[in-house]
Amino acid sequence: MEQVTVADVRIAAELLRGVARYTPMESSRPLLERVGGPVYLKCENLQRTGSFKIRGAYVRIARLSEAEMAAGVVAASAGNHAQGVALAASLVGTTAQVYMPVGASIAKLTATRAYGATVDLLGQTLDDALEAAVAFSARTGAVLVHPFDHQDVLRGQGTVGLEILEQVPEVATVVASVGGGGLISGVAAVVRELRPQVRIVGVQAEQAAAWPGSLRAGRPVRLRHMSTLADGIAVGEPSPLTFAHVSKLVDEVVTVTEDQLSQAMLLCLERAKLVVEPAGAATVAAIMAHPEAFAPPVVAVLSGGNIDPLVLLHVTQHGLVAARRFLSLRVEIVDRPGRLAGLLALVGELGGNVVDVVHSRLGSSLQMGDVEVALRMETRGAEHCDELVEGLVQAGHRILERH
Repeated sequence: MEQVTVADVRIAAELLRGVARYTPMESSRPLLERVGGPVYLKCENLQRTGSFKIRGAYVRIARLSEAEMAAGVVAASAGNHAQGVALAASLVGTTAQVYMPVGASIAKLTATRAYGATVDLLGQTLDDALEAAVAFSARTGAVLVHPFDHQDVLRGQGTVGLEILEQVPEVATVVASVGGGGLISGVAAVVRELRPQVRIVGVQAEQAAAWPGSLRAGRPVRLRHMSTLADGIAVGEPSPLTFAHVSKLVDEVVTVTEDQLSQAMLLCLERAKLVVEPAGAATVAAIMAHPEAFAPPVVAVLSGGNIDPLVLLHVTQHGLVAARRFLSLRVEIVDRPGRLAGLLALVGELGGNVVDVVHSRLGSSLQMGDVEVALRMETRGAEHCDELVEGLVQAGHRILERH
């Protein structure tokens, strides 16, 4: 199976000139402090359509023959590839049919239609949608634009690697999120050829990680079940093409938990002022979890920023809890006038900000004359949580539960 080359990617870069954005590279002080050296964020979340996908989709579609253009294109996607295909098709003047899973992000669905594609929702996973796209292609003659299983797609994604080496020529470690493997295959092909000493690390969501098992088996292995916030990298099985690239060119594929993904999104939002979807924040999550494993200078690709506002709210709250920025307690106090007010005043003195409070006289562990108070409060982090609990205990309050 032919490997993508730098020469191939340079041709793709010329084709993308004026179409794809040369995305910015931002330094990250919070990650620098963890790693002990420069960490840069390659902001593909600021790319046209909100992700790197326009690169590969456009290269694939723009190189179709006139007859293929006339037949139109079809694609399957959880959202980002869909938008890339829809925009690319409109730019070259062909039609696009897109299949998306039923649970696809409303924001991604709306954007895909806005770019001009016809969208049908089908199945629960990307694999279900892909089956429908393959059937549509066979039935109508439309060209299937696979999200990662085509040389031209990899060539387009590889332009991210060219930009990384131009923007940070001294890079020692490149980190990219991995779903089907199109992005990291293209990037690795470029980086390995031009800077063979650079370490290349892929990152998957722990609950949708087909790559570790596939690499151990020496062949693509299908996952039986996936459940992750990171829908953009929830792919059940690598393709033979991407497996050949990743197994040969990528040093390691690691996984991150859902808590780590949400904390990484929170860091991007709070400290970098960047809206990044869970799949895009996977690289940051890996660096936060194991900073010692990434030799600086590090470049982490933020692969996309397409996230529904309601999902963003949920994930942000989850990230705050995971980062110990929220503390929930059940506290036993004496049922006398002023005691609840005193408890709340003490929390305030200790720096906690009470979000809600429930006062109950019913509880199996309560002694006669006592009441239970459930508190949920905002904190400054893990150490502050410990300080709040210690302060309440020292004041004579009994902590029934903490989480």
